[in-house]
Amino acid sequence: MSASFHSPEWQAAIARLVRADDIASVCAALIEAIGLAVNHEGTCLLAFHHNETPEVLHHTIEPAGARHYLDRYLAGPYLLDPLYQLALSASKPSLCRFREQSPDRFRSSEYYRQYCERTHLLDEMDFLLDVDASTALVLVVGRRERMFGKAELRRLYLIEPVVRAAMFKAWQLRPATGGVQQDKAGVHQRLTHCFEHFGENMLTDREREITRLLLRGHSVKSVARELDIAAGTVMVHKRNLFAKLGITSQYELFSRFIETLSDY
Repeated sequence: MSASFHSPEWQAAIARLVRADDIASVCAALIEAIGLAVNHEGTCLLAFHHNETPEVLHHTIEPAGARHYLDRYLAGPYLLDPLYQLALSASKPSLCRFREQSPDRFRSSEYYRQYCERTHLLDEMDFLLDVDASTALVLVVGRRERMFGKAELRRLYLIEPVVRAAMFKAWQLRPATGGVQQDKAGVHQRLTHCFEHFGENMLTDREREITRLLLRGHSVKSVARELDIAAGTVMVHKRNLFAKLGITSQYELFSRFIETLSDY
């Protein structure tokens, strides 16, 4: 065990976590405790829902960054986020490295360039926790300067029970949302409908299926594996759907989708 876990600072952080009786205090104490285990440059606690738009329960991003990364993200592009997909899947790890759970061409996708690359995070570890049948929490712990090392990963796994218990406590202490939930559900339904029906008047069902995977960062080979068809067949569909949409690149595909989202 790292010496830091025997330190007065660690014991005091845990004591503050136990005493915390509101969501802000829980999150502040939790982030302090994680910071004693590993150095990091930013955190974000998200609630992902099956039938609503995501919620940001806590974050340490500066105001300008929050407007750029979080507000724009919640407006619809979260549908392309591998973390969103992973969090709501039936089978998922409780702690993982983000890049190891992403599609093979995700780092080349326009979504990555627009919403991930600009955060300047070099590495990201994510704690995932189901809190009920329709909601999962994710705590993002980011690193800008260097990757998390093996010893740091061991410490993160070691404190996982504390982190997950604190995440659940934060969820229980969240403010009541009231009628906001219905609004969020309505927005999510409209955005999901937009994503699932994107290109409906021009593309075949198979072409739209491939479009959704391309938008989420899958390569031609990955699409072929997902759909159990030949890579050559995917290439034919890709050429056809690009021609029908009047585009020539992934960037244009992403831009067209974001424009469609804005109409919703």
